Amino acid sequence: MKKLEFYIGNTDYDWFIFLKNLRPDEINFWQPGGKTRFHAINIGEPFLFRLGKGINKIAGVGFFSSNSILPIDFAWEVFGEKNGVESLEFFRQKIASYRDPSNPIDKNPNIGCIILTNPVFFEENDWIEIPSWSRSIVQGRKYDMYSDEGNAIWEKVERILEKQKFFEVEKEYKNQLVLDFPEEYPNKKYSEEFLTRARLGQGAFRVMITDAYKRQCAVTGEKTLPVLDAAHIKPYDKSGPHSIRNGILLRTDIHKLFDRGYITITYDYRIEVSRKIKEEFDNGKNYYQFHGKSIITLPQRINDRPSRQFIEWHNQNVYKE
Repeated sequence: MKKLEFYIGNTDYDWFIFLKNLRPDEINFWQPGGKTRFHAINIGEPFLFRLGKGINKIAGVGFFSSNSILPIDFAWEVFGEKNGVESLEFFRQKIASYRDPSNPIDKNPNIGCIILTNPVFFEENDWIEIPSWSRSIVQGRKYDMYSDEGNAIWEKVERILEKQKFFEVEKEYKNQLVLDFPEEYPNKKYSEEFLTRARLGQGAFRVMITDAYKRQCAVTGEKTLPVLDAAHIKPYDKSGPHSIRNGILLRTDIHKLFDRGYITITYDYRIEVSRKIKEEFDNGKNYYQFHGKSIITLPQRINDRPSRQFIEWHNQNVYKE
């Protein structure tokens, strides 16, 4: 039987207060070292914020959506103030202040990124004490929801979520995380209601698509990160979800052509280039070389590959034959 777990991470107080005032839809809980990825919990499981420095209380929660190792500048481009600081300059200073001297930013310009969706920041009178927390815990600790200690903590968190009306949302959302719960899981509020609440944000979508396509344009093979875009197959403003199955990683110019209907993909993941490029611009040699070729990179997991439903929508509603 699959365990249900949550994680309590040590949190910078200033980071917490900044984000509490910002109230974003997603956040980057970054790790300054930039060498290891976070694998403690599964997608959709809770990540609780513990305030240290003599406070030792849980002050909020987010829900794990993805993790990555990203260049600092790219993490700022994707998340901006959702990194918990006001500027890129201050972001770099903050990271440097936590770095070991043997790991300077000029030698390692990356950080670990834990992307959390739907964060909730508790009011101070709701902060939860953690009696058993050890001072030796540097980053955080994982808890089993089935254990007495884990269940006691989560019950307190859930009461605060109910108090803040976190669960009082519409039952149908197109953009949601998928997490399977055992039928015997005792906490029905979390298992039944949460799945209608947890939605991926734009930043999480971009990171997940970038990593799923191995940081490589699916059409051209380009690997220069600043010119790669996480493209929606069905646009977000047309009710297309921030779902990995509705995304594809494209070089910026290919992305623009894709969005305007000059390029599409087929059900068998081949590239189609419209004759309209030649007709309208008397050009396109650089793009017709890709016509009929297979996509260079696809997500390793079959269930993460572009959905036939979204491909069909793009072919019928956007592509110029």
